[in-house]
Amino acid sequence: MRIALIGSADFGKAALEAFLDRGDEIVAVFCPPDNPKSTKPEVLKEAAIARGLTPLQFATLKGPDAAQAMIESKADICVMAYVLQFVPQELCKIPKHGTIQYHPSLLPKYRGPSAINWAIALGEDKTGLTIFRPSDGLDEGEVILQKEVVIGPHDTLGKVYFDHLFPIGIKALLEAADLVVANQHQEVAQDESLANYEGWFGVDAAQIHWATHINQIYNLIRASNPAPGAWTKFGEQKVQIYDCHKHIVATFGAVKGKPGEVIQITQDSFFVACHGGQIEVLKAKGAAGKVTGAELAKELNLEVGQFFTL
Repeated sequence: MRIALIGSADFGKAALEAFLDRGDEIVAVFCPPDNPKSTKPEVLKEAAIARGLTPLQFATLKGPDAAQAMIESKADICVMAYVLQFVPQELCKIPKHGTIQYHPSLLPKYRGPSAINWAIALGEDKTGLTIFRPSDGLDEGEVILQKEVVIGPHDTLGKVYFDHLFPIGIKALLEAADLVVANQHQEVAQDESLANYEGWFGVDAAQIHWATHINQIYNLIRASNPAPGAWTKFGEQKVQIYDCHKHIVATFGAVKGKPGEVIQITQDSFFVACHGGQIEVLKAKGAAGKVTGAELAKELNLEVGQFFTL
C-alpha cells in the first residue's frame, strides 16, 4: 500500500512506524514547519529522516505546492494522524482512495481539539476514537470506524490517552486503511442531533474552584493531568495540582473546614476542603517544580486553617 501521511508529534511518528514496520510504502510525509521558538525538533520529521524519508514541511497545505507533492506521491490513501494544519478537500481527494483521519472521541460527541480533557472533566465513564473522512467542517465527516474505551473512575488524561486511545488509535488507522483500500468499508454520516463542539481545554478551563462539588474538582484535576495542569492560587503564587485522592464525606458530622481551607497536613500530602469532602494533594507543582504534596506544603509554609483562593 502506498501511503501519504500528514501528522505531527508522537502519534504521527507512531503511525509512520506502524505502517512501515508492516511493509507499507510511505510515499510522502507532511509535517509542520520547524518552530523557530522551540529547541525541540518535530518528532515526526526526525522519525521520517531516520527512516530515510524526506519530510515535506509546507507553511500551508492549501497551496499548489502541497497539492503537487501529493499528486507526485501517487498515494493509494492519505492518513491524517495528529494534524495541526488545515487540510483542504482538494488535497484530501487526490489519493486514489482519498483520506482518513483519527479523532480521540466517539464522533459526533466532543468535536474539537480537547476531546479527551472534556470527556473526563464532565464525568464521562467512556470515550473512544473515530476514524473518519475529513471534511472542511471540523471533525464533521463520515465515520468509517469507531472503538470504545472505558474511562475508569480514577483515570487521568495521560492514562486514557497513552494507555488506550494512542495504541488503539494506531491499530485502528491500520485497520481502516486496509478496509478503505480494499473497498470493504462503510461510510456513515454523523448524527447531527447528537453533535457538540468543544473548544480548547486551556488554562482558564483548568482553574480549580474550591466552592464547587468534590466530584467536579476531582474530575477537573484528572482531566488536566498531565496538561494543562489544574491550578489554584495560594496568595499570589500559582499552584498546579496533579495526582490526588478524593475523600467523600457521608454525614454532616464528618464535614471539616470551608471550601478552599487546608484542613490537614501529613508526611506525604495535604488536604483541602470542598463541598462533599476533601481533596488530598499528592503531587503538585510550585516554584520548585513538581513535588509531593508534603514538599509543596513546606515550600508554601502551609498551615492548617489557611485558604487557597476560591
